[in-house]
Amino acid sequence: MGAEFNIEEELKKLPGKPGVYIMHDADDTIIYVGKAISLKNRVRQYFQSSRNKGPKIEKMVTHIARFEYIVTDSELEALVLECNLIKEHRPKYNTMLKDDKTYPFIKVTVQEPYPRILFSREMKKDKARYFGPYTSAGAVKESIELLRKLYQIRTCNKVLPRDQGKERPCLYYHMKQCKAPCQGYVSQEEYREQVRGVLDFLNGDYQKMVRQLKEQMQQASMELRFEEAAMLRDTIRDIEKVGERQKITGSGGEDKDVIALSHDGLDAVAQVFFVRDGKMIGREHFYLKVNFEDRPEEILQSFIKQFYAGTPFIPKEIDLQYEIEDLEVITRWLTARRGQKVTVKIPKKGQKEKLVELAAENARMVLDRDRERIKREEGRTIGAVREIERLLSLEGIERMEAFDISNISGYESVGSMVVYEKGKPKKSDYRKFKIKTVQGADDYASMREVLTRRFERGLEEQKESREMQGFCAFPDLLLMDGGKGQVHIAEEVLAQFGLEIPVCGMVKDDHHRTRGLYFKDQEIPIDRHGEGFKLVTRIQDEAHRFAIEYHRLLRSKGQVKSVLDDIPGIGPARRKALMRHYGSAENIQKATQEELAQVESMNAKSAQEVYAFFHKGN
Repeated sequence: MGAEFNIEEELKKLPGKPGVYIMHDADDTIIYVGKAISLKNRVRQYFQSSRNKGPKIEKMVTHIARFEYIVTDSELEALVLECNLIKEHRPKYNTMLKDDKTYPFIKVTVQEPYPRILFSREMKKDKARYFGPYTSAGAVKESIELLRKLYQIRTCNKVLPRDQGKERPCLYYHMKQCKAPCQGYVSQEEYREQVRGVLDFLNGDYQKMVRQLKEQMQQASMELRFEEAAMLRDTIRDIEKVGERQKITGSGGEDKDVIALSHDGLDAVAQVFFVRDGKMIGREHFYLKVNFEDRPEEILQSFIKQFYAGTPFIPKEIDLQYEIEDLEVITRWLTARRGQKVTVKIPKKGQKEKLVELAAENARMVLDRDRERIKREEGRTIGAVREIERLLSLEGIERMEAFDISNISGYESVGSMVVYEKGKPKKSDYRKFKIKTVQGADDYASMREVLTRRFERGLEEQKESREMQGFCAFPDLLLMDGGKGQVHIAEEVLAQFGLEIPVCGMVKDDHHRTRGLYFKDQEIPIDRHGEGFKLVTRIQDEAHRFAIEYHRLLRSKGQVKSVLDDIPGIGPARRKALMRHYGSAENIQKATQEELAQVESMNAKSAQEVYAFFHKGN
């Protein structure tokens, strides 16, 4: 690619227009994405030896084999495109957020005749009222449960009033936690009055409800209804617990985020304080991958672009620790995203400056506290993946998939697929398979079916342009719970679909412990004390656990077929007698024909059928 691309000639063709430039290395991997007011001027700077570019850029330039660019109508459009491309490709030389987070909201469906209170990860333009974002999903769920109970708000998904009276009221009605609007037991006006109480509570006015409950508690106590009084007391405590999460940070009821950071070498932490309606509802910190020479202003700007590209809520005001270079264009971008004017400030005095300093102090504390933990965690995850890369002479392993087969005496075989990304389990992409085409304990045939179904489905979903996750995302390395045989099965399936994915077997010793890796037709020893070995072992154990868990689930639902079901002449009574006498199918298989005939309800003919079934072909 690099030999075909003449950088000097391509630099002459650059337009003097705004846009995004994308740098590729010799393997055509995207290593950097940037935006420019003038592509011609900005991209040329990377290749001018007279400019002081800093060690990071100097190193990056040595790896550039080609570049491409996308022209936009404005710098604002370039900023939006840059954010999207960075999030999608996560280039090596861009400052990157180490974790992508989405924040929960409390959603009140006020657009419905009988509104509901819901948990949501996104804000939609659906005329509902959204409260948040909050930093703790657990706290949001607790609050929703409490509000439903306090205000007797329905939890069902019925379309009301259309579905009124079609079914009996649910358990919540009998528990006095819902007034059964599904039955028409409460008028729409009365129900919406309860919803107004919910909205007041979420806006911070929970003291009114506390006063009412305290009056009810005192009345119940005076009338010696102590159990009811105790329940009211606990409810008051729950309300106050939720209310205490909101700390006053100022007057005026503004919505704003306060952002500051701390960095040290290759580690950086950004701290965000969330202030909603004048109250600090929470805070969150983010780890960033940076370079030693990155200036704090550059780190902060990169964080802001990535953070607000991924969060659905943009506050009215954002207070920053440092002045950033693209302040004007970022402000316009945030205003466009919010749909209302957004102000970005760098406070120099007063309470706002103190709050920024507090955020910076929190960032420093997190960085100092977590530095060693972060390094240990990265050793267990990213470091372990890099160790496996070196062992197998591979590069760029992000996603690994492992498969396992589980069955009982060859019946009701199931398969598991577990996924690890950057050394961490991605449980949302785990998949389980019920074997459909294989009879008996044939692990090779079962594995072939599982892999065929997995990649066939993945290719179908890719054609439909679905989001790259689950079946749609393909692994950079396939890990098989076995050696040569399992690896060759996987390679044959991949060849069938024209896929080139490295396949590695996890070879076990006589004690069923991983002793090495089987890769490219040879066994590679692995350091049992290294992080790579520990990661492989965790993945192997997880694949096995997930398969066993699925098998147990099927058995608990009574869906696993007994091995005795397929024996002619053996009905439920004889099956029950055999299992009661021998305890397992394995013990029945070991019994002689004469011993089988002695079991209660068995006779010579049925004993012969059972014995012949287990010993056919012998």
